[in-house]
Amino acid sequence: MSDLIIRPERPGDEAAIFAVTEAAFTGHPHSEGTEPAIVDALRADGDLVLSLVAERAGEIVGHVAYSPAALSGGDEGWMALGPISVHPNQQGQGIGRALVEAGSKHWQEAGAKGVVLLGDPALYGRFGFVRETPLHITGPLAEYFQTLPFTAEIPASSVTFAQAFRLARPTNR
Repeated sequence: MSDLIIRPERPGDEAAIFAVTEAAFTGHPHSEGTEPAIVDALRADGDLVLSLVAERAGEIVGHVAYSPAALSGGDEGWMALGPISVHPNQQGQGIGRALVEAGSKHWQEAGAKGVVLLGDPALYGRFGFVRETPLHITGPLAEYFQTLPFTAEIPASSVTFAQAFRLARPTNR
């Protein structure tokens, strides 16, 4: 892992981010392959407020996107993590963990109230994400909604993700 660099996205990284995201989600049982388009749409809409890449030997091998999360109660300072991608030939080496930890550290230092995501509870629970909080979503993916709070106060609100996530077509193949 010592040869892994986590850094912010730079101009010119877009094609490599698209490629790693596409590779990571190809054949994934809960995806229809829209994740690269979601990242591009977040960027185009100005909602990609933090975009980190994992680079090894000059090649982008992972990526995580963060966008603002809108809370029904009007509370601000909550971020949405995702999509997160690690190239299949690099998975299982701690790259995803490094991306999540770097993003969490960034948002804690920036004074964010917490991070929300949709993902596997068994996986993201290892990073401190929890399912049972006053924050929630409705719909078929509610069981995958998780929160990583940075403060003791978690508002009772429903969460809406950025417009780009409307491109998602999750499935349970």
